[in-house]
Amino acid sequence: MSVLILGARSDIGRAIARRYAEAGRDVVLAARRADALDADRADLQTRYRVSAEAIEFDVTAADPDGFFARLPAVPRTVVLVAGALGQQELSETDDAAADLIMRTNYTGPARYLLAAARVMAPHGGCIVGISSVAGDRGRRSNFIYGSAKAGLTAFLGGLRQRFHRTLHVVTIKPGYVDTQMTAGMKLPPLLTAKPAEVAEAVFAAETRGRDVVYVRRVWWPIMTIIRGIPEPVFKRLKL
Repeated sequence: MSVLILGARSDIGRAIARRYAEAGRDVVLAARRADALDADRADLQTRYRVSAEAIEFDVTAADPDGFFARLPAVPRTVVLVAGALGQQELSETDDAAADLIMRTNYTGPARYLLAAARVMAPHGGCIVGISSVAGDRGRRSNFIYGSAKAGLTAFLGGLRQRFHRTLHVVTIKPGYVDTQMTAGMKLPPLLTAKPAEVAEAVFAAETRGRDVVYVRRVWWPIMTIIRGIPEPVFKRLKL
């Protein structure tokens, strides 16, 4: 019943690992520079008496099928946390920067989750993708990051429909999260979750069989309103 966390060095990834370990689930921490996870691995093993290991993973790397073939066992749960906000201003003028955001937030995650589905489908299990409210509608302030997350949301929806008989596929939309990635940004407290909240939302979605989850429910009416604004009006707004 192991849980594979792709992007485990992030604040959200670490929180998710702790939540599953607390529930008695063995965890596999996958991230770039996996040796930096030695302290996390040891803490999980000591604190929660579960098996924990760390392996190298890069969401932009080639051969996702090879990555899963090298695992010692097929995971019961895969949670993909890997992603990068990037800089909108830089990405608008630098093709390489835009490409990296797209590969990190959409094409990379989609390829690895599809590879996960291929190996997990015969056994059953749960796949969780961390998407974003930014993908609900393109906005001038982050349309490159948002478009990648929109692609991931659509991919997860299609994956859910394709494998619904054998796999439970979950889409998590956190909104703002207080992490190192958002350090220095002025975030509205009502709309800003802690990593532990995201972890609880992920765990609850799997255990309760939910499909699409806004971590803070206030985002649901907000994004419903934003999606409903007519395009002639919306393009004049500074969002």
